Amino acid sequence: MQAKLQRRQTLTDARRALVLDAARAVFAEAGIEGASIREIAKRAGYTPGAIYSYFDSKEAIYAALLDESLLRLRAAVAEARVSRQWPDKTLAARAQAWFDFYAANPRDLDLGFYLVHGMRPRGLTSELDHELNDHLYDALRPCEDALLALGLDAASALKENTALFAHGVGLLLMQHTGRIRMFRQSADALFKVYLAQLVLRCTASMGAQEDVPDAVDPGQPDLFSGTVQPNSIAI
Repeated sequence: MQAKLQRRQTLTDARRALVLDAARAVFAEAGIEGASIREIAKRAGYTPGAIYSYFDSKEAIYAALLDESLLRLRAAVAEARVSRQWPDKTLAARAQAWFDFYAANPRDLDLGFYLVHGMRPRGLTSELDHELNDHLYDALRPCEDALLALGLDAASALKENTALFAHGVGLLLMQHTGRIRMFRQSADALFKVYLAQLVLRCTASMGAQEDVPDAVDPGQPDLFSGTVQPNSIAI
């Protein structure tokens, strides 16, 4: 009985994966607004009714694709080498991990930032959007932890992590669109320079704080408030 259930689950997972593969191609061509369950089903070799056995809407399919992408991103960052004695090396390794992930997987960058044919967050429900946003933030949190280990307070670490991600994504977009070539620059090299400057800025800031007695602690910010964390993954 157990073996039968396991075979059934394996078959279900395989069919679901086939649907997601087909949907990935359709979304890349038409975007979430131009895509349809009928076209996804056609690509997967199923009837539209069969698709609804796994997903209740094309938005749910898109969310599943993005969630899978973010899980792989999080795994890539988690696998980066960590040095408790050298938080600057930990920061560099973890930041380079997410940068390399998106550099090697431009389609995942499209998914994560609604760039496929001008997609916008309106294609997803507010609940799904916030859930996926949290997953993205979880993948980036290790960089923030490294900044804290460098001695930054929570508010400063959050701001620097935000700036780091924004800088990296900008370079990735220039690389994927080919615009970086007009400057005769390397996106990866520029990212490494930014990381080195960030570490120097953090260490210099800590040195200045040591010269000031009784520094005021700004307290722990609300990491998920609208003023800190965007309400959408889109940039």
